[in-house]
Amino acid sequence: MEMGIRLHDTIQGTLEERLAFVKGQGFTCVHLALSKTLPNFTMADAPEKLKESGFLEAVKDPFDRTGLHCAVLGCYLNLTHPDAAEREKTRRIYEAHLAFAGKMGAWMVGTETPAHPASPFAQDAPESEEAFLFFLDQLRPLVRRAEEENVTLAVEPVYSHIVSTPERAERMLDAIPSDHLKIILDAVNLLGPGNLDRREQVLREAMTRLGDRVALLHMKDYRLEGDQMPAMACGEGEMDYSALMAFARRRDLSMTLENTVPENAVRALEKLQNS
Repeated sequence: MEMGIRLHDTIQGTLEERLAFVKGQGFTCVHLALSKTLPNFTMADAPEKLKESGFLEAVKDPFDRTGLHCAVLGCYLNLTHPDAAEREKTRRIYEAHLAFAGKMGAWMVGTETPAHPASPFAQDAPESEEAFLFFLDQLRPLVRRAEEENVTLAVEPVYSHIVSTPERAERMLDAIPSDHLKIILDAVNLLGPGNLDRREQVLREAMTRLGDRVALLHMKDYRLEGDQMPAMACGEGEMDYSALMAFARRRDLSMTLENTVPENAVRALEKLQNS
């Protein structure tokens, strides 16, 4: 079970300096968001940039030298833009990330399922069958590309998104049966003011329904403040990690921390190791 962190939550510096820093803190893998980590990298340029001569080596070599793994290559772009031309641009960015992930040895490309604000189902996306079916139509060709690249595409369910519940995540996996489509399970992202009183049930359902199709855990904490649930580093809020860590150890699942800063990352790591 490897323990990692989002690289853009660490110190400023070059890619190798960031990797060396988190290795020194005791992490063994990272979540890499290129546009949040590398200067002058924009997602719009990804289809061309990720094919540039020397770019693969510039990213891969620091991982090789530090001995860290890229657990997740992030590509958290919205797949449900109402304009077909915009969706095509986004599809090309995803395809570029899938190809690059295979070449650099990333375990998976990670994404989420928000409804685009301009889409007709933006407001009721978590319950909308129209939104769910539309999203599946956008996801299918990306899963096919993931199969071609021999890479995993991992979807992260979120309470306010289209794939909003363990049941919807299971439906998605059943609708697109592929060993290259998996789940990133973030327990906090499955919670909201409307189901917080059932948080243990929601987590049990996620582990039961999704089971061996979970590829990785994202780990953070939360605190209920009025009708808001701000996220924070593990150990700074109200989350109970005992069931989740038992699930992780049973499955030998790796995880990456979220919502940390350099000053509390080690404390968050130790909180999980001791849970």
